[in-house]
Amino acid sequence: MLKRRSFYVVALFSVALFMTAGCATQDVVKKDEGLVPAPVAKRAEQPADRITPPQQAGTAPDTQIVPATAAAQQSQKASSNSQLQAALEKIYFDFDSSDLSASACETLSKNAAALKKASSAKIRIEGNCDESGSAEYNLALGERRAKSAQQYLIALGVKPDRLSTVSYGKEKPSVQGSDESAGSKNRRDEFVVVTH
Repeated sequence: MLKRRSFYVVALFSVALFMTAGCATQDVVKKDEGLVPAPVAKRAEQPADRITPPQQAGTAPDTQIVPATAAAQQSQKASSNSQLQAALEKIYFDFDSSDLSASACETLSKNAAALKKASSAKIRIEGNCDESGSAEYNLALGERRAKSAQQYLIALGVKPDRLSTVSYGKEKPSVQGSDESAGSKNRRDEFVVVTH
């Protein structure tokens, strides 16, 4: 009988402990329930406060202005390159010569003035020849012609890092033909804008 009473006491104690633990859990839940709505309500209000019409209005023009500005700059750069390219004139050489004539020096002075106005432009000086002589000889002659123009432009104040040279020899004739009229137009330097 003592064993039964001990069993009942232990069982009753366990039930009481279980109920107390259950009540404590309910109290915690009740306490938490009182706290939950306030943070949730604040979080719900914050996005509404952050996204106001003035901020949205301020954001939209930025995304529209940047592409428009970039496009305008590219358009302006292309226009500037076209203007510079149109201003740069060819120079011509006598047969089998890389010496600059008086008219070539006058043209190079105009080219130098145009390059000084477009101070960030870089150009390539392309040396060309007529069809007389071997390909190797004409490549060397075209290079000498391009270098002559380059050195003259540097002497006129154009920075050397803005000028590069290449020789096409007789590979890029301006005019087809083997007579002197065609040859005189093919013995030339051309000035090509490569960056601006």
